Amino acid sequence: MAIKGDYFDGFEVMSAWEREHYLNRRLSRTIKHAYKHASAATDILDKVRVEPAEIKTIKDLEKLPITRKADLIEGQEKNPPYGGFLAVPPQDVERIFISPGPVYEPLHSSRIKWFARAFYAAGFRKGDIVINTFTYHMSPTGILFHEAIKDCGATAIAMGTGHTKIQVKTMLDLGVTGFVGTPSFLLAVIKKAEEMGHDLGEDFSLKRAWFTGEMLTPSLREVFEQQYGLLTFQAYAVTEPGGCLAYECSEHKGMHFMDDYIIEIVDPRTGQQLGPGEVGEVVVTPIHNKTWGLIRFGTGDISSYTNEPCPCGRTAARLTAILGRSDDTVKVRGMFVVGRQASQVFADFTEIDRFQIVIERPARRDEMTFRVELKEKTVNRDKLATSLNKSFQSVCLLRADTIEFVPPGTIGKKEKPLVDRRIWR
Repeated sequence: MAIKGDYFDGFEVMSAWEREHYLNRRLSRTIKHAYKHASAATDILDKVRVEPAEIKTIKDLEKLPITRKADLIEGQEKNPPYGGFLAVPPQDVERIFISPGPVYEPLHSSRIKWFARAFYAAGFRKGDIVINTFTYHMSPTGILFHEAIKDCGATAIAMGTGHTKIQVKTMLDLGVTGFVGTPSFLLAVIKKAEEMGHDLGEDFSLKRAWFTGEMLTPSLREVFEQQYGLLTFQAYAVTEPGGCLAYECSEHKGMHFMDDYIIEIVDPRTGQQLGPGEVGEVVVTPIHNKTWGLIRFGTGDISSYTNEPCPCGRTAARLTAILGRSDDTVKVRGMFVVGRQASQVFADFTEIDRFQIVIERPARRDEMTFRVELKEKTVNRDKLATSLNKSFQSVCLLRADTIEFVPPGTIGKKEKPLVDRRIWR
């Protein structure tokens, strides 16, 4: 059932003219500020001989190149710690998050309500007790989601990930009504509860679940809603530009654009903007916060959008499902694995001749396998596997589920080092 008239703020129901005027005005200010205060942004505009004053509308962004995660990683290596993208004095940085790369992401103000609209659209309100199962660690997800839950008036439980048995006990003891996490993790928690002899409908107070970090497939949504009676919602978030880009209302007909960003769907080869229904790369320019001088960040995600009216009354365009990736990066269990970054890890092990990372999804859970060819048969495989997994986790924040040592010649020279074999149903 649509929320109809129950909105977090007036931004959600702006007219098309109001939204265009608002976004263009904020974009113009953002570009001028970034050019003046962030050396990387200055270089970007100067290289293509574009003056900040020339960027007056969203269409004008086509004059500028796309910045990618690999550019951020390289920039921060050459010009630490922020690669020239910091656009406020260092002493004004309130928090620093770290995403795989590593990419250091400074936060200037926690007063910005990045995710609050998304949680509000999912129905979180005062009186709800919400368990947040995203990590309270280097990644920004845990603490930003926590604050957004509070912004909706609900009570947040700082749980973090892992320990499904403890998750079950906490949900029972505290009468948890809302879950925040990935679909696969909620399924794991439910299965653990059933193993412990509990019935979700009878023993738990859980009513709704909010997901991001991995795809909520139609089949899994059906399991949650039909089998367990939960209301489900999803959002699209990317850490580098700073948060939630689009969120789902109760209509489940796409994810509404967040008005804290300029979101383009572009041809990844040319950077030219595409129209409604056309499939291209999601490119983002944050306009909500002066911290980052990040302009036209290419997420690598492939999608499309529609600007048809939504029955819920929200007027922003809507992003369709994420259809795939345009680069050598894949998201595994909510974390990005970057091909270039992974290759550097394997290159540090002289015993390894060739490798391949394979991502599959049996039983609705992402599984990552390292296929490894060795230079010599005499290598201590157990010791190498332990060291490799430890090194990979320190860089990519994930461990392999399986490490397979395969005969020489198994991995073809032209095969990609990062292979995504997941089938989303």
